[in-house]
Amino acid sequence: MDKNGKESALGMCLSLIEEKLHWGDSAHWTNYDFEKLSDEVNLATGVRLSVTTLKRIWGKLKYESDPTLTTLNTLAQYAGYTDWRSFSHWAQSRPSEVPSAAPVHMLPVNPIQWKSRFFWLLLLVIASTYALTSINTKRRVAGRANDSSFSFRANKVVTEGVPNSVVFHYDARAAKTDSVFIVQTWDSKRKRKVSKEQRVHSAIYFYPGYFRTKLIADGQVVRTHDLQITSDGWLCLAESKEMPLYFKKKECVKNGAVEVNETVLNKYQLSLHPQAPRIRIFNQRDFGDLRNDNFTFETSVKNDFKAGANACQSMQVLIQCKNDVIILPLTARPCVGKLSLSVCGTVVDSENADLSGFGADLSRWTKLRVEAVNRNVTIYVNDTKVYSLSFKHEPAEIVGLQYRFNGTGAVRETRFVAAGKVIEL
Repeated sequence: MDKNGKESALGMCLSLIEEKLHWGDSAHWTNYDFEKLSDEVNLATGVRLSVTTLKRIWGKLKYESDPTLTTLNTLAQYAGYTDWRSFSHWAQSRPSEVPSAAPVHMLPVNPIQWKSRFFWLLLLVIASTYALTSINTKRRVAGRANDSSFSFRANKVVTEGVPNSVVFHYDARAAKTDSVFIVQTWDSKRKRKVSKEQRVHSAIYFYPGYFRTKLIADGQVVRTHDLQITSDGWLCLAESKEMPLYFKKKECVKNGAVEVNETVLNKYQLSLHPQAPRIRIFNQRDFGDLRNDNFTFETSVKNDFKAGANACQSMQVLIQCKNDVIILPLTARPCVGKLSLSVCGTVVDSENADLSGFGADLSRWTKLRVEAVNRNVTIYVNDTKVYSLSFKHEPAEIVGLQYRFNGTGAVRETRFVAAGKVIEL
């Protein structure tokens, strides 16, 4: 398919999605509409398209390059097709004069006589009109959920720390079906079915984080509630399938550093061999008006266990933002061939970029610094510039830090600087 054909097919796909949503002219859609569309596409396909991507697709923002195949496949699936290939085949064979959302397989591939062609075109128009009328009728009957008809809020049982139970209070009696779910995290696939006749649902959060919880009714997100599970200062833990193993603060926070060493691991009978335990260090809290578009972040890290399966000493430093994240990789120098850097939706892999600067001797203290100026981000390792990029997601508040490594490691000299204000952690 040539460029013009691809653009034409994309226009048809967007028209079908607009018909499916029944939200009116997309020229009048607001940022809220695109946020909700992102949620609904994620719910239906398991793939999240960012608000920025959707705005570009709909012409709200300048789009220099073509949409990726993943984006096209996701849009086609949301429109009701298997993938972009199947949709584009349909679009190519579809008569341009017939504004139809119905499958074109009803039309003969090679009509011989004009009357036959006219007959089938007329039949297609009738079928299309019926299909659209049926869809709209069903929508009027089932109704796109009226947000004001629902209520949804989340109350933490304790103010700080984990584990922490959350009690969700909801009212979903306006749902037309029994299809009511609560999504407890950012991942819409991890949802719990609840009764629309009940009013309360409880859950336990074992890890700190910032979550946009959702109430879903009749297949649509009808209410959201932002929920932050804080860490009560520095928190160290070892991952586990059922429940994390939490270390006491006095065991890992001392002498100006946050450290998980062999003494701590031995106390909890955690062995470094054959597989070192996966350790996480958190500092999840309210940082006020600190945002990811203009800030400086500094920290020093160490991962001094490099035996056995941990020869690469791989680490990740995560700067968590509201509905976004910055993931900074570090590793031993010989292992820089398999790294991934992610900054608020902009992802760079070592397969197609030089990320060798993220390699260091992590047995010694390694300094990491991030400088962001108007969404242009520069990263330094041991005071050497290693990578620069820009991100296009909307700026968001910074709400937490997380360090991930295996075995033993430590963190110190951690701070944020923004607008002349220093936040020491």
